[in-house]
Amino acid sequence: MNILVTGGAGFLGSHLCDRLIARGDHVICLDNFFSGRKENIAHLIGNPKFELIRHDIVDPIKVECEQIYNLACPASPVAYQYNPIKTIKTSTIGMINVLGLAKRCKARILHTSTSEVYGDPEVHPQKEDYWGHVNPLGPRSCYDEGKRVAESLCMNYHLANGVEVRIMRIFNTYGPKMDPNDGRVVSNFIMQALRNEPITLYGDGKQTRSFCYVSDNIDGMMKLMDQDQTIGPVNIGNPVENTMIELAQAVLELTGSKSKLINVDLPKDDPKQRCPDITKAKTILGWEPKVDLKTGLMKTIEYYKATQFGK
Repeated sequence: MNILVTGGAGFLGSHLCDRLIARGDHVICLDNFFSGRKENIAHLIGNPKFELIRHDIVDPIKVECEQIYNLACPASPVAYQYNPIKTIKTSTIGMINVLGLAKRCKARILHTSTSEVYGDPEVHPQKEDYWGHVNPLGPRSCYDEGKRVAESLCMNYHLANGVEVRIMRIFNTYGPKMDPNDGRVVSNFIMQALRNEPITLYGDGKQTRSFCYVSDNIDGMMKLMDQDQTIGPVNIGNPVENTMIELAQAVLELTGSKSKLINVDLPKDDPKQRCPDITKAKTILGWEPKVDLKTGLMKTIEYYKATQFGK
């Protein structure tokens, strides 16, 4: 197939491009390189099945494709809070442009939403029918609310125009190609440990997250796209819950680091618990994660050690 991947030079997007090309598809990778990195897709340049376009989805784009994976939006707080208005535009104006393209091409579109639509949840674990507990005016709202609007746009384009949409709510994902400076907890802890710097725990470190290795995430993404019904949002994440202290201890053990744990103030609106209910993914897609945390962390640590980031 001819497949458009917006945000294709990002962490998840570049892994997806690799998988689609390995399957035999032709991939159009579109990225404005705000948070995407050329290094992530450099090995694909020159491949006859790969086409790279530098473009921002806030501006309309005309290409021909049969499927669209919409991954274009910075996902780490450091990146999306750097220019919050731009982040909102990407999830609203950009989403309208990509959905308009899907409508014109009669293409199926998968939108990567986020567990952030649940905010600081009052229901645990989070099911897809939970409406969320989001601060619409807080520092995270440019991302959280933008993604919520994007989901609404997807469903309304489907209902009004028959666009085939798939909505994937991604929980914390990690692995090789993660930007080491993007401010997310796994990359933060690994880089601090490799440099023997203090590992910074926000708050008391007892808040929880679930960590899904990138290959499992891409498996779920492709399964969701390739099943033949529009079924509303689907959680894709690891249902195993870990505290930040447990994550830090695992990183210390695997790196052999001498780093000490220190506590710093908890950022505003930082969720205390986050864990997916993946019953829907199991039932409809036959998907569940396969890579345990220590195995995934080791692969990620090896990647950072093997690149300039580990130096």
